[in-house]
Amino acid sequence: MKIGIKGINRVSATATVALTAGAVIAGSVFASTAQAATPPTPTITAKGGYVMNNGTAKTLFTKAADTRRSTGSTTKIMTAKVVLAQKNLNLDSKVTIQKAYSDYIVSKGASSAHLIVGDKVTVRQLLYGLMLPSGCDAAYALADKFGSGTTRAARVKSFIGKMNAQAKSLGLTNTHFDSFDGIGNGSNYSTPRDLTKIASSAMKNSTFRTVVKTKSTKQKVTTKSGGYRYMSWSNTNAMLSSYSGAIGVKTGSGPTAKYCLVFAATRNGKTVIGTVLASTSATTRSADMKKIMDYSFKK
Repeated sequence: MKIGIKGINRVSATATVALTAGAVIAGSVFASTAQAATPPTPTITAKGGYVMNNGTAKTLFTKAADTRRSTGSTTKIMTAKVVLAQKNLNLDSKVTIQKAYSDYIVSKGASSAHLIVGDKVTVRQLLYGLMLPSGCDAAYALADKFGSGTTRAARVKSFIGKMNAQAKSLGLTNTHFDSFDGIGNGSNYSTPRDLTKIASSAMKNSTFRTVVKTKSTKQKVTTKSGGYRYMSWSNTNAMLSSYSGAIGVKTGSGPTAKYCLVFAATRNGKTVIGTVLASTSATTRSADMKKIMDYSFKK
């Protein structure tokens, strides 16, 4: 069959229309794929937030990430880090619980691991008491144990000095500690970025990782009379049970700090770690963190 010049032009025009339509469809597919790959930046209630890729240190989310704020009990991440950095640390060495620790809890109305005066508790157990129920009595016991000096006040001051030295060694310029537990004395502060970096560094320690991912624990401690009792502690970090891939880290709260959370999770081999500071409630704190972690996993 012969095709004239006009017929060739018609075939060519039809092919051009088909190719153009195909290009439009393909372009739409690519556009929708690109949109799916870059989700909109979430809005959070917290005044400050930061998330990074724990493997590459790449920033994934930021909101007032370098604004100094009160940190509440997320301070205890550094407390644990200082303890675990001690040379020749024996996690099974025992610490006798002093009346001063329980008196401190009562005077401050502070969160407690309910340690009992006279009991002998191991350093490892104190770390669980510190990080799960957020025991300020456990924090005091650890500061007293690992600070230097002939008086308790001197040892506590020394321990806080070690906390600040650790912050300096990490190159943090917006962090300062004036307490061992986050109950500040006017100059206990950090930022979402700095706290995330502190937690990232702490998570390199296997003992720290084991403790902060524990939902609950039952620990056998030695009593003053030589017998034993069991201490049961549950983690204040509810997201360990509700967020897929959660591996830590620590909650915090207080009149100035409001509601804080340092959090980490691993999915498909990618670990992201982040912080929210000054959220309005425990519920919004969790919702804020879920939003920015979900967003960060998609980036």
